[in-house]
Amino acid sequence: MDYLENRELSWLRFNKRVIEEACDTSTPLLERLAFSAIYQSNMDEFFMVRVGSLTDKEKKKNQKTDGKTGMTPSQQLDAIFTAVRRLQPTVNEAYRQNMQELAAYGFEHVTFETASPEEKAFLELYFKREIKPFITGIIINDALPFPFLKNKELYAVVHLNSKKGITVGIVPVGHEHSERMIPLGMDGKRFILEEEVVLQFAHLMFKGYKVQDRAIMRITRNADIMVNNKGADFRDRMEDLVVKRNKLAAVRMEITNEFSREALDYLCRKLKLKNVRVFNSQIPLDLSYLFQLQETDGDPSLHYTPRTPRKSASLAENRSVFSQVKAKDILLSYPFESMTSSFIRLLEESASDPKVTSIKITLYRLARNSKVISALCTAAENGKEVLVMIELRARFDEANNIEWSKILQKAGVTVIYGPKEFKAHSKLLLITRKGQGGNFDYVTQIGTGNYNEKTAAVYTDLMLLTADRDIAADADAVFESLKKGVFVEKTRKLLVSPHALRPQVLDMMDEQINISRNGGSGYIAAKVNSLNDMAIIAKLAEASRAGVKVELVIRGICCLIAGVEGHTENITVRSIVGRFLEHSRIFIFGEENDDQKIYIGSADYMSRNTVRRVEVAVPIEDERLKKRIRAMFGILMRDNVKARVMLPDGNYVHAERKEGEEAVNSQEYFYEEAYRRLEEKAARQERMKSVRSKKSSAKKK
Repeated sequence: MDYLENRELSWLRFNKRVIEEACDTSTPLLERLAFSAIYQSNMDEFFMVRVGSLTDKEKKKNQKTDGKTGMTPSQQLDAIFTAVRRLQPTVNEAYRQNMQELAAYGFEHVTFETASPEEKAFLELYFKREIKPFITGIIINDALPFPFLKNKELYAVVHLNSKKGITVGIVPVGHEHSERMIPLGMDGKRFILEEEVVLQFAHLMFKGYKVQDRAIMRITRNADIMVNNKGADFRDRMEDLVVKRNKLAAVRMEITNEFSREALDYLCRKLKLKNVRVFNSQIPLDLSYLFQLQETDGDPSLHYTPRTPRKSASLAENRSVFSQVKAKDILLSYPFESMTSSFIRLLEESASDPKVTSIKITLYRLARNSKVISALCTAAENGKEVLVMIELRARFDEANNIEWSKILQKAGVTVIYGPKEFKAHSKLLLITRKGQGGNFDYVTQIGTGNYNEKTAAVYTDLMLLTADRDIAADADAVFESLKKGVFVEKTRKLLVSPHALRPQVLDMMDEQINISRNGGSGYIAAKVNSLNDMAIIAKLAEASRAGVKVELVIRGICCLIAGVEGHTENITVRSIVGRFLEHSRIFIFGEENDDQKIYIGSADYMSRNTVRRVEVAVPIEDERLKKRIRAMFGILMRDNVKARVMLPDGNYVHAERKEGEEAVNSQEYFYEEAYRRLEEKAARQERMKSVRSKKSSAKKK
């Protein structure tokens, strides 16, 4: 269909928006470099997971076509490789340009061509003393076995002269005591990378051979693993799979500059890689060191304006969070408000509250030194019933979650895992507390983001805290179903996939379609990370044809193309890529009136979320909070600094700022709003204090 886009190509358009941030001169210089590293990290995961999956299908002769574009796995791979090559010149230029501009601040990425004679002498001595004793050069030819090359590790590779066919030397870069950025000055701003030193002196590792050519090489391996939760040894099998993943087949080779064609062909044969999977780069193959570079200069002009999450203006510090939620629903917005002073505080208070009888929670990704885990362990040690559903299949967090599960069990927590064939991705907490007269009170938390203090400082997310009993009953049903390995079929208020989310979303969209067809003004809006669910896409297109106004804010994958005449001309798609990772999910059905329905939750509009995972979304029913979310969505739609708008050809352009129009950066706006709300709260408290003081003085008189 004319209004559909391939998932993988849509994701590459998203990563193109990321590298555009590295080229945006309005972004501080060191932050621009960080976007280059983020782009590269994104691409690594894309090759490991998505390209890995397509490669498996291609090898198995699984030529099932993409349901949106009719492309086979082979055709999708060809299109991916072409698109990635087209992006590389932008990636190279962004790095070069930003490093060149940094020279004015004393930064210099030194090469052997630009190093002074004294520095070259120092580096040769450094190599001999600090690097060479800890590494080994490996000679490869047809008479010797090919070594295992680790995923994403750097290697110096040299083509050696030999009378007996192709001979290649490989030297691993980095060891336990190595330093990636080798400083050539006291402040660390002038530096050379370790791999460049290893490459320069690689010939010293292969005495008796003459080096004909040399380059830095990096292999990316397939990481697309999945295991069903079957049997008591599930955690043990997950541990084995995490180890095995590092040894899966290579799916990409990156290499610096031009390298001997015959030696490169030889390496490809040994790695069983086609030449189309070899990608040349003129910049370092691992840009993760750029985050370290950020720490070497505190010049404010090189960094974003410092921002600190504020305490929520909705919470008083002199009352327990539980009691405040019992009085009214509370909405929290991260990173603008502090997770520590709100959600973590609720957990810690509940862990030590003698009237709290149970805590139930779903965990997906956690911070390294998790205060969430600490509070849950304390609660269990204090004799409370603590149930934790921890998802061991959270990609690239499997090892962390395995270890957390062991720690929780040792503390007396009841630990369960996700359903057999479905990941549990919901962000759900239920706290039960003894109330008056033998009754129980409940606080339920439903969020859009993980219980992770680190990501809560850099991801935009929303979290609802409510004492609603119907919502608590639904939440309890979710936990009971997770314990039994079944799925919730029916709910009172929550939307719960895989059975009780997508049908309800489609029904609410149908309501707006019927309103428009009957002469009214239908309205559908959503903020999600990705959209590829064909049932939802088809319904959105139907809504557009019926005259429903549809506004979508989608950070990443969007398989629907907006503005296509006859199909999606009433749909607007925006993507915001900026300082923080847009992560919150908001669903809105209907214009601003008593019948408008607003939800927040953990699910994207992707089939993996709507029908193949356990996800939870909650209705926002408090009019104060509905008004706040409407205002937030309105600011997102007004963003004309970091927002891009999709064109009818699937490309994105920066949102237009009309002459005289105020610049709106939604993320900065929300931070300012959090500051303002707290200041207004302090002012109100001061006024109240003044009034009480005056009344007290009057009484004394």
